[in-house]
Amino acid sequence: MAFREVAMFEIREVLRLWLGGEGVRSIARLAQLDRKTVRRYVAAAEAAGVVRGGGVDQLSDALIGVVCDKVRPARPGGHGVAWEALVPHEELIRGWVNRELRLTKIAELLARRGVAVPYRTLHRFAVERCGFGQRHLTVRVADGEPGVECQVDFGRMGLLFDPVAGRRRVLGALIVTAVYSRHCFVWLTFRQRLVDVIDGFEAAWLFFGGVFRVVIPDCVKAIVVEADDVNPRFNEGFVEYAQSRGFVVDPARVRHPRDKPRVERMVSYVRGSFFGGEDFVDLADAQRRAEQWCRVTAGLRLHGTTQRRPVEVFAAEEAPLLLPAPELPYDLPIYAHPKVHRDHHVEVAKALYSVPGQLIGHHVEARADSQLVKIFWRGGLIKVHPRQPPGGRCTDPADLPTGRDVYALRDIASLTRQAGLVGASVGEYARQLLDVELPWTRMRQVYRLLGLARRFGDDRVETACAQALAVDVIDVGLIARILERGREHAELPPLPVAQVLPLRFARHEVAR
Repeated sequence: MAFREVAMFEIREVLRLWLGGEGVRSIARLAQLDRKTVRRYVAAAEAAGVVRGGGVDQLSDALIGVVCDKVRPARPGGHGVAWEALVPHEELIRGWVNRELRLTKIAELLARRGVAVPYRTLHRFAVERCGFGQRHLTVRVADGEPGVECQVDFGRMGLLFDPVAGRRRVLGALIVTAVYSRHCFVWLTFRQRLVDVIDGFEAAWLFFGGVFRVVIPDCVKAIVVEADDVNPRFNEGFVEYAQSRGFVVDPARVRHPRDKPRVERMVSYVRGSFFGGEDFVDLADAQRRAEQWCRVTAGLRLHGTTQRRPVEVFAAEEAPLLLPAPELPYDLPIYAHPKVHRDHHVEVAKALYSVPGQLIGHHVEARADSQLVKIFWRGGLIKVHPRQPPGGRCTDPADLPTGRDVYALRDIASLTRQAGLVGASVGEYARQLLDVELPWTRMRQVYRLLGLARRFGDDRVETACAQALAVDVIDVGLIARILERGREHAELPPLPVAQVLPLRFARHEVAR
C-alpha cells in the first residue's frame, strides 16, 4: 500500500471508536485504515495515559499532538531518511530528468552509486525538486470575432463496411468547428488525400452557408507538406484552393493540440455521441446522419463553456459575416513535375503533351485541370494543351524538329505537297505511291524519292518520274536504277502484253 499521511481528524476518529468499544478490525474498516496503523495509534494513546473507559473527553488537541509525535518518525525537514539521501544528488537527478530519462532508469543509476530509495520517494523528490512530470501552464485564448476563424482536425471514428472494397475499413472524420459559436460540421471519409480534404471543405461551406476567413487545420499531409512552427510548406494544390475560396491557412504546430483546442475537444465528442454504438448502412447513410447530428444533437445542445446553443449563436452572429459560399464545384487541378523526354513530350496524368525540343532532359512544371494542361518552365508559361484522357496524346508540330513533324504526325497531305515542290511529275508519283488503304506504310518510299532529288537534282528526278508515269510503273527502286545508270532520257520499253495460255486441265462446258 502506498504511503499516506493520516490526518488529525482520522486519528481522533480511531481513538473515539476505540474508546467506544470497537475492535481493531472494526476500526480499520470504519476508518478505512490499515489494522497495523490502528494498533500503532491505539498503543501510543495508551502510552500517553488514555484509559479506555475514561470517555471521549480525554481526546484533547494536546493529546492528539502527543500521539502523533509518538507514532510518526522524527522529520525535522518534513521528510524522511530516504529523501535526505537524495538531496546531495539533486543536480544529477535534474540533469537526467532534463534528458528525458525514465524514472525507473534514474532509480537504477542511483542504485549503482549506492543510493537505494523507495520508488515513491524518488518520484516525489523528482516532481517537487527536479521538474519531473510537470505540466506546462496554459491560458485560455479569446474566441476572436464571429465569422472569422474555424478549426479543422481529422479524427478516427472506427470501422465501417465499404461496399466498394468489400470489407470493413477505418473511417475518418474531418471536423470543422466555428471558434466563436462552436457550431460544427463532420465530413466522413475513408482516406485523407487532397481530393478528400477539399471535398470535405466544399461540403462544409455549403453546410455553413459561407466561408470562414481563417482556417486553422491540423498538419495533415494533404494540406501541409513540410511542417514548421513559423514557415510551413503547404501543398500547392491546397494553396490554390484556398486562393480560389478566399480564406487564409494558419496551421497548428505539430504535437501542439492547444493550438486548436475548440476542434480538439470535438473529436472525442463526435466519436462518442455520433458514431459510438450506431449501425450505418454505408458511407452515404453515415454522412446523411452526421449532418443531421450536427444540426440537432450537437447544434442544439447547451454548450458547457458558452452556455449557449451553437446553432442559434451561429445563425444570429456568425452566418451574416461569412464570405459567400461557392456557387460552382471546385475544379481540382493535378500538379506534376515531369521530365521532357527525347520524343519532345512529357507525361501528365498518363497522357502525352509536346513541349519545345530545347528542353529535352529538363524537368518542367505542369498543371492539369479538367479542360487544359499548362506547362511552365522557370515560372513562365510555355505551352497550353487541351486535356487528353489517359493514353491520349496532343502534339504541336512547332515543338518538333524541322522536317520531323510530317513523319511523326503521319501527315500525308504535307508530304505530298513537299514532293510537289520538286516537280509536278514527282508530286503525282508520290500521290500514286500513297494512294493505298494504309498510306502511312508508304511514307518511307516517298522520303526515298525526295532523297533521290537531293542526290541527283530535281530535274533528273522529274524526268525519270515522268517516264515511269507514262508506262504506269510505280516503283521507287526503278527510279533509283534509272538515275544511277543515267537513263532518265531513254524511253522505257513498253510493258509486255500478257499472253493467255490454255489451261492444261480445263474442261469444256457441257450443254445441259
